[in-house]
Amino acid sequence: QLNNKSGSRLMIIAGQLVLGFVLLVVGGELLVRGASALAAAFRISPLVIGLTVVAFGTSAPELGVSLQAALTGNADVAIGNVVGSNIVNVLVVLGASALVAPLIVSRQLIRLDVPLMIVAAIGMWGAALDGVISRVEGSIMFVSLVTYIAYSIRASRRESVDISESSDSASEAKSGLKHLLWQAVLLIGGLALLSFGAKFLVAGAISIATSLGVSQLVIGLTVVAVGTSLPEVVTSLVASYRGQRDIAVGNVVGSNLFNVCCVCGLTGIFAPEGIPVGAQAINFDLPIMVAIAVICFPVFLLGGIVKRYEGALFLVYFGLYTAFLVVSATNPESATSFGRTALFIVVPLTIFALGFSFWDGRRSAGARGNHG
Repeated sequence: QLNNKSGSRLMIIAGQLVLGFVLLVVGGELLVRGASALAAAFRISPLVIGLTVVAFGTSAPELGVSLQAALTGNADVAIGNVVGSNIVNVLVVLGASALVAPLIVSRQLIRLDVPLMIVAAIGMWGAALDGVISRVEGSIMFVSLVTYIAYSIRASRRESVDISESSDSASEAKSGLKHLLWQAVLLIGGLALLSFGAKFLVAGAISIATSLGVSQLVIGLTVVAVGTSLPEVVTSLVASYRGQRDIAVGNVVGSNLFNVCCVCGLTGIFAPEGIPVGAQAINFDLPIMVAIAVICFPVFLLGGIVKRYEGALFLVYFGLYTAFLVVSATNPESATSFGRTALFIVVPLTIFALGFSFWDGRRSAGARGNHG
């Protein structure tokens, strides 16, 4: 009878997780479709749509999960979700998308958006060093995001005159009142599904953490982070496959900005006493998130392309990171030696990859010059 009860409980937990994932993915898809169409109707450039509307829409699951977790007293899930999602976005979403096709990185991303992503990651780590992300710090994060969106839209409107003039007929055909109302319905429906999906996902994840004796932080960094990043995975893979590679990269950069400034910011504002941050997150997970954000800059800068082997390297990094989390949770005594071994693998691989990218970029530039 006990076995039957345990089996039934596991089935319920599995059902919660599956239902939560499905609702999150469907809700994210509806939200992205509605928001993208509305943004296009108001003539915002495709790159800015990728950096803001698409990125923020696919990151809405993280917002729902972190708010739900913080308001129910599960702050570790909230922090783990933000940090884990940022790590997944770069290592898994960007890595897998680059494997599908090399990703061309626009100059605007290198000049502005990637440096801002790095600053946001460092800012979140700095805010967490005292053990709590307060309401004031959360407010600063959120206001920074609003400023970024306002600047991006204003710059886009200045630079997209030619684009709007060339697409007048298409936009007029699709900007009728009925069309706009339908897109608004999709957007609202997506938000509702995201809300329900977040509740089921958090409930299932916490049940797993309790039953297996695994910390909520680890569950937030892995199961919940990957689950809420599924919309980013699908969006960037499809964009990469269809040749819309600016959107694939912009989705990752914009999602990471949204996770820190909006998800963490709003969670810090609405959490009763801010967001408590544990020692493991401060000493390990947040520094890893910052390091991954920093490594994006030279990868993007060298040649302006994320190559297939760099995408594969990102996936290797994620495998090592996940393995370390599992070892830390199941066999803490071996965690230190495993971490040192992983560093001996990661550091030489990174130096070699960056050196090869630099050489390959110089060689390609030289070939183009000789051809010219």
